[in-house]
Amino acid sequence: MGALSAPPVIAIDGPTASGKGTVAALVAKALGFHYLDSGALYRLVALASEREGISSTNAYFLSKLAESMPVAFQGGQILLGEEDVSELIRTEAIGLRASEIAVHPELRQALVRLQHGFRQNPGLVADGRDMASVIFPDARLKVFLTASVAARAERRYKQLIAKGFSANMEDLLHDLKQRDARDSNRGSAPLVVAEGAKVLDTSDLSIDQAVKQVIGWYQSLAECAQ
Repeated sequence: MGALSAPPVIAIDGPTASGKGTVAALVAKALGFHYLDSGALYRLVALASEREGISSTNAYFLSKLAESMPVAFQGGQILLGEEDVSELIRTEAIGLRASEIAVHPELRQALVRLQHGFRQNPGLVADGRDMASVIFPDARLKVFLTASVAARAERRYKQLIAKGFSANMEDLLHDLKQRDARDSNRGSAPLVVAEGAKVLDTSDLSIDQAVKQVIGWYQSLAECAQ
């Protein structure tokens, strides 16, 4: 399917806790588009593999698990089989494990086809770390959403506390710096600003401001394409 005939994609990449998931979901809702949280797929593999006792270093079995993993996104819920694991996969431990297993090229390849399947009319908003650079290089709009490490740690701290999880700011800062380094330096699909992407620093922006900016960029491009 060519770039002109395929449903339009807004690809939003960025580091952990940059706000890309929240912004992407709200942009998708506003435009009536489908939504793909690619990071959730790795978190789902992290959770399922932990339950199965599969090592985070065993690329072969992680990939096989990903190929047969029963995943569904329904009404804001993330389902593994029939179980709602929306909250379980958002813990810091699962997030760290997800970042660890995402370095395996075999696992990434196993999830590419699954991610491509989300590209349906009227369009898709996909967020992750390589949506614009690898998965949807022909996306109509490419956005790299970022924020300072301090701002991201504070957001993650507030999120965890609000959900009843314990959190330590110093530990969060350390973990975010580790993940940034690992994601940026990994051999397969490292976290980069894709060619042609618009960079949006949300350190001092509200969610609403970030959403309006992304929608504004998309509408401008859509008008130019007509």
